[in-house]
Amino acid sequence: MEEYEKRKMSIFNQLNFLGIITGVIVPIIGIFFNDHLPPLAWFIAGSPLAISVIVLWLNSEKYYEQARLVYFSLYPIATCLVYLGKVDVGVELFFVLYGVLSVFFLQQIIHIIFAFTLSVTCYFFACIVPHDFYFRLVTVNYYFYVFNHLTAISFIFYAIYFIKQENTGYHYSLHNKSEELHRRNIESELQKREIAQKAYLLEEQTAKLTELNQLKNKLFSVIAHDLKTPMYALRNLFNNMHLNEMPVKELKALLPGIVNEMNYTTNLMENLLQWAKSQMENSSLQPEVLDIETMISRVLQMLHWQASNKRIYLESQIEEPLFCYADKEMVNLVLRNLLSNAIKFTPENGHVRVGARERASCVEIFVQDDGVGISAERQNQLFGDMFYSTKGTNSETGTGLGLMLCKDFLEKNGGRIAVKSQPGKGSTFTVTLPRFGGDKGPRVSMSNGQ
Repeated sequence: MEEYEKRKMSIFNQLNFLGIITGVIVPIIGIFFNDHLPPLAWFIAGSPLAISVIVLWLNSEKYYEQARLVYFSLYPIATCLVYLGKVDVGVELFFVLYGVLSVFFLQQIIHIIFAFTLSVTCYFFACIVPHDFYFRLVTVNYYFYVFNHLTAISFIFYAIYFIKQENTGYHYSLHNKSEELHRRNIESELQKREIAQKAYLLEEQTAKLTELNQLKNKLFSVIAHDLKTPMYALRNLFNNMHLNEMPVKELKALLPGIVNEMNYTTNLMENLLQWAKSQMENSSLQPEVLDIETMISRVLQMLHWQASNKRIYLESQIEEPLFCYADKEMVNLVLRNLLSNAIKFTPENGHVRVGARERASCVEIFVQDDGVGISAERQNQLFGDMFYSTKGTNSETGTGLGLMLCKDFLEKNGGRIAVKSQPGKGSTFTVTLPRFGGDKGPRVSMSNGQ
């Protein structure tokens, strides 16, 4: 049984308990007054006790609808029989009570129509159709007559009042349940959003971990193969030099190869250390104001020996002092890798130009060479997740790690990298970095040289 039906059943049972009490009290009052009431008057006085006991028993057996039909059938019929027996005891208001309550308590529409019609019909035959009453309680005992009317009015008021109270309580409980359901729905929605957000973060972290794991495997592969090979070659060379007396001429012939191997190994170690450092610090940045001209000058001096071995001319093309706001170590690695690659892929007696210019919201640095150039297909592979490397003009080796780190470090500093190139016509790598908007420092002079 639903909650609302339970509430109605509670009121219905209370009415029957009051009917039992009435069925006991009214006969006692009749005996007390000793007014020589006719048998039919005693019948109507005692009928509530019998009918309510039957109804409560049916309810206890869970015959709820049958119990209510018994109530709304026997009460009007019993009351009507008294009036048809030409006895007026002043209980005609109970017909109103039976009709009103039948609409509220009965569930099936056919039962409601039956009970309401029965109450109206009994009222019509009892009170509307003329009767030659041989007994009128109002003339025999006026106070008992008034008492019967007051009892009927009290029953009507009690029933309607408690129906209203139960309806109000039911709607209030529905409102509370609705608010509780709404609150739980909000909590559920918040939990769903939180779970979805955590799932998204978990997927994002999983993707990052997968990417880092793949990169770690690639780096280990680089270390195991590309770093091991030149180190073994150097070890074998020095062992031969130690164990065998090598002519100076033969030793000098080996020096360019040794220098190439050492340059490659040094660049690889620097890139690996920079990458490891950025990962251990959780990619944290330490941005500062950087003098681009000074940084380019220092990188050119650092790579001077590498360029001199191939007789490549390094040229700086900075027209005015420029400043950016970025991480110094990361920018230094980018410049070093780009210039080293330009030297690597430029033939002997070639030119490598590096310069910078100020844009509206950034500083643009370019590294230009007149080397072998890059095909369109190779350009698409330069900044991907796969390591891509090509031997230089003097068979210089590489790992492809440098450009990948350049792209990663520039993006962390709010910059980007692009390339324009044609096979046989050289390449131009362009880097953008956030511009520093403060006062510009004094210009740092530098000389061009090989």
